Amino acid sequence: MTNRLKHAPKDHTPQPRAKVGVLIANLGTPDDTSYWSMRRYLNQFLSDKRVVDTPNWKWQPILQLIILSTRPKRSGRAYDSIWNKEADESPLLTITKAQTEKLRELFAERYGDDVVVDFCMRYGNPSTESKILALKEQGCEKIVFFPLYPQYAAPTTATANDAAFRALMKMNWQPSIRTVPAYFENPAYIEALATSVREAYAGDNPPQKLVVSYHGVPERYRDEGDPYYCQCLKSTRLLREALGWEEGLIDTAFQSKFGPEKWVGTATVEHVAELAKVGIDNIAVIAPAFAADCIETLEEINEEIGDAFKGAGGKDFSYIPCLNDRDDHIKALMDIIENEAKGWLG
Repeated sequence: MTNRLKHAPKDHTPQPRAKVGVLIANLGTPDDTSYWSMRRYLNQFLSDKRVVDTPNWKWQPILQLIILSTRPKRSGRAYDSIWNKEADESPLLTITKAQTEKLRELFAERYGDDVVVDFCMRYGNPSTESKILALKEQGCEKIVFFPLYPQYAAPTTATANDAAFRALMKMNWQPSIRTVPAYFENPAYIEALATSVREAYAGDNPPQKLVVSYHGVPERYRDEGDPYYCQCLKSTRLLREALGWEEGLIDTAFQSKFGPEKWVGTATVEHVAELAKVGIDNIAVIAPAFAADCIETLEEINEEIGDAFKGAGGKDFSYIPCLNDRDDHIKALMDIIENEAKGWLG
């Protein structure tokens, strides 16, 4: 539906009726698992100064001449092991589409066509810029931009926001925009996590230990004031309290170390091996920092970290999936969006 602007001349081009846009943002995905597709994706990702803040004169020769010569093939094989062959896309993209569709349905039930829900990726496609422009063309004069990272970190939340702000810088008529803050302690998010754990523990042989694994960051980030590490620890504590567990039943660890710098620990891959060595042979791993399953969960945790546990003598290893498009997760996300859009939604 379009409206003619008030007091505009009769020959003025009709404008779309003003709406509110909701844009959820995830990390990103390669278009396919081929060498050049992986190289483009990794180049964009690893060239982001929020991700690797080494000076370009030092980092770019290493990245372009060494890392991007070998890593695309290795990463392509890892992606191929989890690729959604039926849809010919990464699981992250499949799940993000499902999350978007469920949010669309909920907002349509409550607000009709006054709210437009879409998604974008920080790296790869669909880009943040393309989706902000598309929302503007559909009449969205106000946009709630939602980086799907429960815990704030500069290499995740901040770089997603950067992409949104850079898109606005190119627009003559900018929509108003609100960015959603970290939701690491949101009660509905914590309860959805707890419910997923209860479901995983409902069998006859429940795990002896739950390892809560977060994507790691260099210690320097924490020391320079990035709140990610502390927010991860608080999410674990709130999850334990929601479950009503004693402290010894749940551990926090960090994964995905990259580069020679010292990262926050304990490292998940080392921790699960140590658990096996001391006789804990049945564990579960959950990854609350990811809103959707991706390469870091489906390949790194479920395969590499699981193999490390069993290789050290462990027997039963289970990965508890991310909240993905679970109804309780989608409801939590909608509640967060509505809270941030107060005054915008009718």
